[in-house]
Amino acid sequence: MPLSYPKLRVARPTDNILLIKQFYCDGLGLQVLSSFTDHQGFDGVMLGHPQAPYHLEFTHQQGHRAGRAPTADNLLVFYLPHAVEWQAAVQRMLDHGYAAVPAYNPYWDERGRTFEDPDGYRVVLQQAAWDL
Repeated sequence: MPLSYPKLRVARPTDNILLIKQFYCDGLGLQVLSSFTDHQGFDGVMLGHPQAPYHLEFTHQQGHRAGRAPTADNLLVFYLPHAVEWQAAVQRMLDHGYAAVPAYNPYWDERGRTFEDPDGYRVVLQQAAWDL
């Protein structure tokens, strides 16, 4: 039997699924993979790329407040090794009105751009390969 690896789901609460969906879909180019409404008091959306080994899930529990990111160093880092693809990804964010912000850790500014989502969590578009 060939070795298999698990898929990763990053799940996070939000107070505004619509704004989060716009940031990650319009800005980052992710797709809606699935969504649900009033599933035991939760609404949610799963975003990603159909062939990627990960996806992001954002949920909202009715009647509860999720709040903002606890620090400016809560990151999702997307490694884009090809300069043309990286430039296109950064430009897509800018074209949708998302301004780059200075990274909390200056390392990420050396070869990347950081953007803050509506909940204060940050996404780094890093122009590098991940060789680990």
